[in-house]
Amino acid sequence: MALIVQKYGGTSVADAERVKFVAEHVAATKRAGNDVVIVVSAPAGMTNDLTNRAFQITDMPDSREMDMLLSTGEQISIALLAMALQAIGVKAVSFTGPQVCIRTDNAHQKARILDINANRIGREISQDKVVIVAGFQGISDIDEITTLGRGGSDTTAVAVAAAIGADICEIYTDVDGIYTCDPRMVPNASKLKKISYDEMLELASLGAKVLHPRSVEVAKLHDVKLCVRSSFNTHIGGTFVVKQEEIEQEYAVTGIACDKNVAKVSIIGVEDRPGIAAEIFGALADEKISVDMIIQSAMVDNMNDIAFTIHQSDLKQTQLILKGLKGTLKYDDLLFDDDVVKISVVGAGMVGTYGVAARMFTALRDANINLDLIGTSEIKISVIIKYDEDSLRRGMQALHDVFELDKID
Repeated sequence: MALIVQKYGGTSVADAERVKFVAEHVAATKRAGNDVVIVVSAPAGMTNDLTNRAFQITDMPDSREMDMLLSTGEQISIALLAMALQAIGVKAVSFTGPQVCIRTDNAHQKARILDINANRIGREISQDKVVIVAGFQGISDIDEITTLGRGGSDTTAVAVAAAIGADICEIYTDVDGIYTCDPRMVPNASKLKKISYDEMLELASLGAKVLHPRSVEVAKLHDVKLCVRSSFNTHIGGTFVVKQEEIEQEYAVTGIACDKNVAKVSIIGVEDRPGIAAEIFGALADEKISVDMIIQSAMVDNMNDIAFTIHQSDLKQTQLILKGLKGTLKYDDLLFDDDVVKISVVGAGMVGTYGVAARMFTALRDANINLDLIGTSEIKISVIIKYDEDSLRRGMQALHDVFELDKID
């Protein structure tokens, strides 16, 4: 007997037939002698529909009320799945995030889980029930409903698995594992049998949408064994996310990701003096705006240019913040560009391997792709380019070929 957490995404519970299919698979897992906790997302498309409804009312919907609205989607999924399990003779009970004491901070629409009291889940498991928990949501210390941001159900599943000491957390989605690159972009992408927490965290943060970055971070912190599998064909083996030391063969580059949801911000003509960067990025941090790549130009006539990237959804707020700092920063101009895309190569084997950057830049040059910004870490290299679908696909394929990722097994 094992204690298993299974998470099903929106496409897995998109309609009644899909809910019934999931129920049969959950029932089979339970009847095999396992204790099972399920985490589900809202039905596919529902979060978008609810968001669109809000923006039909106002261009700037209140964050608290958005959380109140968006949290309803998952409640539909948990109730329907509980009914489907009960209909085939499996005892099941559904709970919202607040009902199982998923405590978060107060950051509406991008809250972080702080603690989970697993007592209620444990009591229901002891009564031989399948416990179904709404993903994506929790409750703050002032008893406000919060949501975790897009993809937050992955984080809920991993956090629940950590809280109850699950043997494994299985993430069921519309793909059958983690690939070296999005197969829709690069047809000869290879499915990975295993990938390290660090590599998966980088890929998830850089645009690979199979797992939410925070979920991988929590899994690494609490050593939760993850497996990404297909919810459409549950007999196919998936990809395990494990410690680096469990990877038998290490490659310089393991995967390539792209992120179209980025925007570039340029502050032109900033005085070169101590504290400028602290003023800029402190103001953004106060509004919980995450900054990715940061480039500062060489000083000319005691002035600098500072460029950085953010998520597109934070662009309007960033514009307001920086315009409000005009009096203290005294910059010459502000430039904003959301017609860009980030391409990244990731691999734990980059550490100690020379020539990775040279091969990357040569491949992009040969594909006639111009680079705007470049950023690096120990196990990744990212570039910002002007967005064009053809250029993006050419670049991704060129990088996949130069690092021979089709040969990874």
